[in-house]
Amino acid sequence: MKEVLRIETVSEHDAFYHKENLHPLISVIDFNGRTPEIYASRMNFGFYIVYLKEVVCGDMKYGKHTYDYQDRSLVFVAPGQIINVDINTDYKPKGYALLFHPDLIRGTSLGQNIAHYSFFSYQSSEALHLSQKERKIILDCFDKIRYELEQTLDKHSKTLIVDNIELFLNYCVRFYDRQFITRSHVNNDILSKFEKQLNAYYLSDNPQMIGLPSVTYFADQFNLSTNYFGDLIKKETGKTALEYIHLKVMDLAKQKIIGENKTINEIAYELGFKYPAHFTRAFKKSTGVSPSEYRALN
Repeated sequence: MKEVLRIETVSEHDAFYHKENLHPLISVIDFNGRTPEIYASRMNFGFYIVYLKEVVCGDMKYGKHTYDYQDRSLVFVAPGQIINVDINTDYKPKGYALLFHPDLIRGTSLGQNIAHYSFFSYQSSEALHLSQKERKIILDCFDKIRYELEQTLDKHSKTLIVDNIELFLNYCVRFYDRQFITRSHVNNDILSKFEKQLNAYYLSDNPQMIGLPSVTYFADQFNLSTNYFGDLIKKETGKTALEYIHLKVMDLAKQKIIGENKTINEIAYELGFKYPAHFTRAFKKSTGVSPSEYRALN
């Protein structure tokens, strides 16, 4: 296995691409054919990166998933993610990147809400594909950040820089919503298969062997990241994937309580609950009555 190249700081990354660093915690790079110091490596960063690639110029992998950059695509990388960048001596990157360290946003509203931008945990194959108009908006955000970096730092600099990062990320939320809508035919197919997978789960030994079905389990079935799968289901149904699963489990519970001559404990174990008390608590929270009371009422 190749050794992982760990780049801890934004300054190190700028040096990696032979670029002058204007701020130790943030940078906007115009690659413009700049070649890196190392031509093939597994990389791990200590900061957030958003790549806007404008030509096919190399492959990026998260684990086994490969993504060759398409024209006008954004890929998001969170601190600690390991990526494989397969490049060679002919590698001439073209595009842009926004890099910012967690220390830059610490103590700000963005720092408090950064986890809400779930696309930082998407796989690279779940990149955001931009229209020409959207690309212009993204580059405008980058230009505003770069403008602030080129000025003499004052008491307003950090606020303006962080606010523009947040504006950029909020535009990305909007554009991802658009992408989910334009891909609705694909998403509906996944939703339909998700329902079938849920049914198949309870026709197998999985509840006894694995336990209650998880969002990660079904995301893996579709080769999607957990966050992307969850966001997709939320956009299509208005419910989180976990809520969707929970409703399915409660519907099955109701059927078993009324239609099968089994004890509540037996039903709990069949559904995948480790402890019957957990089943009783979940059922009462969902329906307002305990499983025994529900049986008596029906």
